[in-house]
Amino acid sequence: MTIYNFGSINLDHVYQVDHFVRPGETMASESYQCLLGGKGANQSAALAKAGADVRHVGAVHSVDKLILKQLKDVGVNIELVAQIDMPTGHAIIQINKNAENSIILYQGANHCLTEEQIDGVLDQAAEGDWVLLQNETNLVPYIAKQAKSKSLKVAYNPAPMDVSITKPLLDSIDLLIVNEVEAMDLVAVDSVNEAVEAMPKQFPNLAVLMTLGSDGVRYFEEGTDLYVPAFTVEAQDTTAAGDTFIGFTMSAMFSGLSIEESIKQGCAASAICVTRIGALASIPNSDEVAVFLSHQH
Repeated sequence: MTIYNFGSINLDHVYQVDHFVRPGETMASESYQCLLGGKGANQSAALAKAGADVRHVGAVHSVDKLILKQLKDVGVNIELVAQIDMPTGHAIIQINKNAENSIILYQGANHCLTEEQIDGVLDQAAEGDWVLLQNETNLVPYIAKQAKSKSLKVAYNPAPMDVSITKPLLDSIDLLIVNEVEAMDLVAVDSVNEAVEAMPKQFPNLAVLMTLGSDGVRYFEEGTDLYVPAFTVEAQDTTAAGDTFIGFTMSAMFSGLSIEESIKQGCAASAICVTRIGALASIPNSDEVAVFLSHQH
């Protein structure tokens, strides 16, 4: 089974700062790194590192061959990434003393997917394959509807959250993956507890993975309500934690593990991830996750 991830590929410009820059303030950063990131690339890397067969669908500037090599080196199939004459997407990321991040995003090539490119990819997919989506590329509604019409399974991580795009798509989705803030936006409530209550009521036919940061994960599906606690670690940088969780959880689910065991794999992988600086570079491999889990018992 193959996962076709229609996802963003970004260059992340990462600055370690004392506090987020305020209006009118000029501040020296404590360190700077230029790293490969983007929700799509991170999720593809996590899937590949977890052992899944993942094909990344997206676009980068034709000069950025090194980006593609980095993805390929971690096991991502990059044959479906278009190389075009448009700057690769990038992000300006500030990380403060509390390991919180503040991000400015430039979409660039990520918003240059075409219907022809999408149709060509989906025509290759077989029944039982999955399509993975986030909100950092264009044509997300088109991809979801086309995938559903071809009897493919669709997982959707609607980040950054745009309720007007996300809500109409939910009929085409099999698995919705949201964090607590995205969930609150989606069901228009002001607290995590209200979101936990409202999600299964508003979307009774949808499987929902809802991450709660250091509080763990809830999973809802037709009468199932599962809670899995997070592992306690000293966080350094939370940048790719959610993407790492998604990759490892989905890979475990597709390899036949139970939902609970799959979520534990995802929680372990994201716990390792937050102890490291960077996005793609902080994602562990499956051996590291196995060792981490063996030390938890």
